[in-house]
Amino acid sequence: MSTASNGERLLSLDAFRGFAIAAMLLVNNPGDWSQLYAPLEHAEWHGWTFTDWIFPFFVFISGISMSFSLARRGQAADRVALLRHMWRRGATIILIGLALNLFPFFHVETLRIPGVLQRLGLVTILVAPIALWCGWRAQLAWFLGLLLGYGLVQTVVAVPDASGVWHRGSLQPGEDVGAWLDRTLLGGHLWAKSKTWDPEGLLSTLPAVASQIAGLLAGRWLALRSRDPGEKATWFMVSGLACLWIAQVLDAWTLPINKNLWTPAFVFLTTGWGCLVFGVFYWLLDAAPLPRMRHAMARRLRPLVVFGMNALFLFALSGVVARLLGLIHVAEGVTLKAWFVAPLRALPVDPRFASLLFAAGFVAVFYGIAWAMWRRGWIVKV
Repeated sequence: MSTASNGERLLSLDAFRGFAIAAMLLVNNPGDWSQLYAPLEHAEWHGWTFTDWIFPFFVFISGISMSFSLARRGQAADRVALLRHMWRRGATIILIGLALNLFPFFHVETLRIPGVLQRLGLVTILVAPIALWCGWRAQLAWFLGLLLGYGLVQTVVAVPDASGVWHRGSLQPGEDVGAWLDRTLLGGHLWAKSKTWDPEGLLSTLPAVASQIAGLLAGRWLALRSRDPGEKATWFMVSGLACLWIAQVLDAWTLPINKNLWTPAFVFLTTGWGCLVFGVFYWLLDAAPLPRMRHAMARRLRPLVVFGMNALFLFALSGVVARLLGLIHVAEGVTLKAWFVAPLRALPVDPRFASLLFAAGFVAVFYGIAWAMWRRGWIVKV
């Protein structure tokens, strides 16, 4: 644990990260999984919802942070030492993800190997050498090459499904190349709800790498000293709209928008929204021409900044707490979570709203934890 001053951090990036972690806590912790408003659950398969933004935002943010950090270190930095550091960080994130999947029973034989943190760590490991040794043109080439290669593999390669029936270019659950690869290499260690495929599988990690490279490119633009902050904010908006247009074209003509498959259209969609949302935060907190306005927005958006300074720690802790709420019993057959939810269910409101109230309370509790850490200057680094 370390202490850092706000002056060493980009306020808008912390706010964007805080927005993502607050949204993640909200959608991951409803009072009742069967009572959800549509935007607060993932798209069933093709298509997207607000919830489908959140994890790609973390990947995009990780790319911005990586590029911005490297730009501050300058060309004289020891790249090999930085690579070792980034690989250690990625490996640590993977181990944290595996530990969360093992908790609380530690049944290795049924351990789900893929996961959100595992993908984030693996993507960090794969992107690190591209960030360190490639210029922006080479990074753009990697971005396009990964998406093109992934699209071709998913379209051309024929594979058997879990029943042995062969498919070429099928994007139905469990029938694509990624699902076959996961069953072949990770059989018995996939997402328990699907068993024959995993939303954070191996093959779809490649377009997730492209999502982080998009963040790298955004971070390079952000770090340019020759550009006015207002101009940077404007181009984030323009780039975001362009990416959304490309996403719609790809959705119509090639592989459809699909979070579970992390299709190229999904990469452009979430990159576009990432540019737009971050562009708003950047203009309000770092690029607005009037200092009084920036200071006023910094006060109003401070809760998001507070959340964003320890996002990884809060996410991991929330996973532990959520599991404990479902395991600890306060009475026969009554878990601690059910005990908390019962008064909300008794309210004369829509059951979905009662479920949302529990999630909002969960977020509020974690904001209290984040605020206490912020007050003490604690930043948990991996």
